[in-house]
Amino acid sequence: MLDFTNGMNSPGSGGSGPYGSRMDAMSALLARNWWAVALRGAFAVLFGLAALVLPFTTVASLVLLFAAYMLADGVFAIVAGVRAAARHERWGLLILEGIVNLAAGAAALLVPGLTVLVVVTLLGIWSIITGALMLAAAWRLHGGHGRWLLALSGLVSLAWGVLLWMSPVAGALVLTWWLGGYALVFGALLLVLAFNLRGRRNGSLPTGRAF
Repeated sequence: MLDFTNGMNSPGSGGSGPYGSRMDAMSALLARNWWAVALRGAFAVLFGLAALVLPFTTVASLVLLFAAYMLADGVFAIVAGVRAAARHERWGLLILEGIVNLAAGAAALLVPGLTVLVVVTLLGIWSIITGALMLAAAWRLHGGHGRWLLALSGLVSLAWGVLLWMSPVAGALVLTWWLGGYALVFGALLLVLAFNLRGRRNGSLPTGRAF
């Protein structure tokens, strides 16, 4: 009789056969490269602190990154359009997309403040539309304990959208602070994970322990 349990409960297998072996291999790989996880967490913490302490600088940096991306994407789109034209394929939309991306990148570089205002305005429109749809859904929802939560969420979204429209600069700052808070929490969790991986690599944690 074949023994189908062979290897499933062996030490380090995690009780799941080949799948557990693969997970152990991945855990060992992460443990060997714990420093990379720590660096990622440290950079996230530094970015979060910068976003909280220097919000205007952070917004300007994000706009520059957006401009660089749009310029590079525009160039690649135009190159793809030229190659498509050489192969007698459809190229018009690719060229048009490349030109629009280049224009957007140039505008972000030349008028960064306008770019921020456009992004915040679009976010405000999205928040207002989302809030209205949530309120409509709550109005049609008869009964249920979640109706008032849905309505409250819609009101919050509407209020947030209106505030963004009334004061887009303040809205950009709030978004930057939120991004900074997220980066701080994310970076701190990565640092904790990195030190756990380092402990496992040094043998201070049991080999079968999950993290």
